[in-house]
Amino acid sequence: MKASIHESRIQVSCMQQDLFSTPPAGLIKMPMVDAEVHYQADFLDQDTANQLYQNLMVNLAWQQESIQIYGRKVAIPRLQAWYGDKQTTYRYSGLEMHPIPWTKELYSLKQKLEQACDSQFNSVLANWYRNGQDGMGWHADNETELGEQPVIASLTLGYPRDFDFKHRRSAQKIRISLQNGSLLVMAGNTQQHWLHSLPKRSNLVQGRINLTFRKILF
Repeated sequence: MKASIHESRIQVSCMQQDLFSTPPAGLIKMPMVDAEVHYQADFLDQDTANQLYQNLMVNLAWQQESIQIYGRKVAIPRLQAWYGDKQTTYRYSGLEMHPIPWTKELYSLKQKLEQACDSQFNSVLANWYRNGQDGMGWHADNETELGEQPVIASLTLGYPRDFDFKHRRSAQKIRISLQNGSLLVMAGNTQQHWLHSLPKRSNLVQGRINLTFRKILF
C-alpha cells in the first residue's frame, strides 16, 4: 500500500467513548471519523493466546471456501470455519455458511467478549491466515443479517498482521498492527463509512487466526 494515498498509522491514544456506557479497562477508542473502533493490544496474555492458537489450529473444522466474484467462483486465500447458535446462517459473496455447534474454547471466549464489549454474540467466523500469501480484500461487514450497526469483536491469535481501514468517501487509509492476543471492536456506523482489509505479505511464513464474534439477526 502506498503512503501517497492518505495513509496514516494509528498511534494509540487514551480516548474512550461512544461504544460503552462505562468503557472497559484497556479498550482504547481509535481516532477515526464516522466510526466507533476500539482496540486493546493485550486483551489476552501471550501464553493464553499462544495456547489458543495451537488448539484452534488443530481442532476447528477448517475449510477453504469459494465465493462469487464477477460471476465466477474463486477460492478464498485463507481457511474458514463458522460456529454459533442454531439458525445463525451467514451469507456473503454467494457463500452460505451453516453453524457448527460451539466448542468449549470458543464459547468461553464468547462469554469473555460479551462482558468486555457489553454486547451479545451468537456466532463467530474463524479465519486462519496460514502465511503471508493468505489475506482478505477490501470489504465491509454490512450483510443484512448483521443489522445496520453491528458490533463485531475481532480477536487475533498468532503472528501480528497489518489491518487496514479505508474511508468510503474520503479514501483516507488507516493501518493498525493487530498483535497476538489483541481485541479490535468495530461498532456504530463503522461498516457504513469504512472498508477494511488484511493485505498479503509475500515474505511472511507465520500464521494468524482471527476470530470475529458477531450477532446474526433472525
